[in-house]
Amino acid sequence: QLQLVESGGGLVQPGGSLRLSCVASGFNLRHYAIGWFRQAPGKEREPVSYIKSSDGTTEYTESVQGRFTVSSDIHSSTVYLQMNNLQPDDTAVYYCAACDDEIVVLRTDWFDYWGQGTQVTVSS
Repeated sequence: QLQLVESGGGLVQPGGSLRLSCVASGFNLRHYAIGWFRQAPGKEREPVSYIKSSDGTTEYTESVQGRFTVSSDIHSSTVYLQMNNLQPDDTAVYYCAACDDEIVVLRTDWFDYWGQGTQVTVSS
């Protein structure tokens, strides 16, 4: 059974950093893309980034470009999202999700399997 479990969220001050983890089980990370998404209170879920472990392709939404970095460790079946220079607008529940990596579009409806999310709060 395909499963994704996020961790690493928490409370951080503006300008701080967090690293989120997404542990995948029940499937081979080499054949799937893993995306990161977030949903702030009262807003729709939005894409953040994705990575294809098979060839290292990554993509980022404009608002996080240069601040967030996505990476994967196939041996531990874990995908990371390093988030630097966090701002209050980054406050949200962060989700990881998986889709077949043949064609990947960074859209919420493109991804089939979802984790439960981890809360990130940026506040002084």
